[in-house]
Amino acid sequence: MMAVIVLPNSCPVLTPCARAALSASFAAQTLDTGSFRCPICRETIHMPQGGVTAFPPSFIVNQLLDLMAQQRRDVIPKCSVHTNQELLFCETCDIVFCSVCVDCGSHSGRGASEHTVIPFAIAIKRMSEILLFKAHLCIKNLNAAYEAVSDELRQLELSVDKTLDSVNRSFQDVMAVVDRRRHECLQWVRKIREEKKNILKEQLDLIQAEKDKVQGECDGLQYQVEVRNITKKISDLNEKLDTTSTLSEPRENSFLKYEYKHNDALREIAKAIANFGHISVSTTFPALSTAKIFPTTAHLRSSVRITTVDYHGNPRISGGDPIVVDLRTEKGDVVETKIKDNEDGTYDILYLPQKSGKLKLCVSIFSRPIKDSPFSIEVSEHINPVAKFGSRGSGLDHFCQPVRVCINADDVIYVLDTGNSRIKVLSAEGQVLKVLGSAGVENQSATGMAMTPDGNIAVINWRTKLVSILSTEGEVLKQFTNPGFQEPIDITVNSKGEFIISDAGAGKIFIFDTSGNLLTTFGSHGDKDGQFKLISAIAVGKNDEILVADHRIQVFSKDGKFSRRLIDSGKGQFGGICIDGGGHILATKTEKGRSYVQILSGGGKPLYILDSSDDKLKRPSGLGVMSDYRLVIADLGNDCIKKFRYK
Repeated sequence: MMAVIVLPNSCPVLTPCARAALSASFAAQTLDTGSFRCPICRETIHMPQGGVTAFPPSFIVNQLLDLMAQQRRDVIPKCSVHTNQELLFCETCDIVFCSVCVDCGSHSGRGASEHTVIPFAIAIKRMSEILLFKAHLCIKNLNAAYEAVSDELRQLELSVDKTLDSVNRSFQDVMAVVDRRRHECLQWVRKIREEKKNILKEQLDLIQAEKDKVQGECDGLQYQVEVRNITKKISDLNEKLDTTSTLSEPRENSFLKYEYKHNDALREIAKAIANFGHISVSTTFPALSTAKIFPTTAHLRSSVRITTVDYHGNPRISGGDPIVVDLRTEKGDVVETKIKDNEDGTYDILYLPQKSGKLKLCVSIFSRPIKDSPFSIEVSEHINPVAKFGSRGSGLDHFCQPVRVCINADDVIYVLDTGNSRIKVLSAEGQVLKVLGSAGVENQSATGMAMTPDGNIAVINWRTKLVSILSTEGEVLKQFTNPGFQEPIDITVNSKGEFIISDAGAGKIFIFDTSGNLLTTFGSHGDKDGQFKLISAIAVGKNDEILVADHRIQVFSKDGKFSRRLIDSGKGQFGGICIDGGGHILATKTEKGRSYVQILSGGGKPLYILDSSDDKLKRPSGLGVMSDYRLVIADLGNDCIKKFRYK
């Protein structure tokens, strides 16, 4: 232990062994002068006669050193066998050992690098700190849990008060209904009384009048002396006797009785009262309830399925939970949502994202978040097909250059399979129902097809230049042509059943009546409004407006007068065009090797595109819309039919 000596100027000097060290150290310094300079305060210190050993000891410092040494002995655990050996702890092996009584083995030498060995005192200190930290976290969580449960108890009391208030109000409504009926019955009784009373009073007045009349006649008889007059009065009274007998019978009766068991009303009321009111409760445990996020694409209706369970993890089988949803974009803008209660313990959150990016979804039940809430939803910008039918070939399940698609009111799909000179009829699921041909679609040159208002099929053939009207069984009902045809490539039919044919060679639109008689033509070659560069598709829109597509889309009145230009990028070429039930315009387009579907509003404003990113379109041509807003496209370059969701 170090010795401490206090110099005269109270500057303690610490040496490993004060008596020996100072004696040797200061001997040379004091040999001539008998003094030395203090190394701390630099004051000259005179050596006492007794030498170094004569300096007084610093008792305070020595006591502090003894205390520190004692504390160190208390903190540093020693081996119970070798009391002078400090215990060690291997964090790798999780063991306590002494380097003397236990063979260190791999804890020394070459294997020591693979083990982390620290003094056991440090390990205890670390463990104590970890223990205290974990305990603090545990207490914190328990406090939070206590507060949450206490808050739920407070909310329970509030809910009970609200529910009791609702119960009282509802039964007040019932009592009001009953009281209203009571008043109606009382009024009914009073009304009947008045009616009966009036009738009886009228009869009393009549009786009194007759009585007064008879009394008046009798009062004058005592002065009559003519027997003839008396005889006549007697005869008149005999007649009155006959009439009085009828007056003696009341024309109305006093019978009035209230009945309430004459039908099943009382029983029905009791049954209704027994079923009146319902207290909704729920065993849903939000922390275990989950959400399934389905793939989400911009502009398409999307959903999240919430599945609720109870505290034990058992699925709930009823609905009615107060689910609160908050859906926001990255900028914090609210996205409108609707909650559909499936009444089986599941709920669908419905929403329509307007653009790609990330959405933040918070879902809570009873104001408590469900498991893993909030959720991050990745919204894709790519709309891919939900189904694909066919491949290149001539078999029943094959296509060869499909160019047009028509869909009837029953969602039956008609595909103009030009390369195979036939029309294939498919179910909504893509199953082949039948094949029509080859009348009207011969020579692999039928390029346009449309449904007529009466459910038949109109086809245009650019080689034969014939317009053919076919039944749904493929029978030719009518055919006609026109000498002005050069290269008729598409056909549509308006609400009157008039046939509208686009001719790319003539650069004109022809309009025929239902019998095939030419009504009018319009258009010419050119790039100005009302002119056509290379017509590719034609369709009928709202109010029988005519939409014509080349590298742009132009709108004409039903009589062929130019109305407006919807879209004109100056690039690419449209392949097909159609209008859905909501008035939206859908058109296929190819430009610079890129093919897609352009979706426009009824006014022609571009909304978004359908790019089929995972299964690229290749020269898409005709398209049609089903009743559930599924889009069916003839993918000409890929010789197949693709089905998409687009809303």
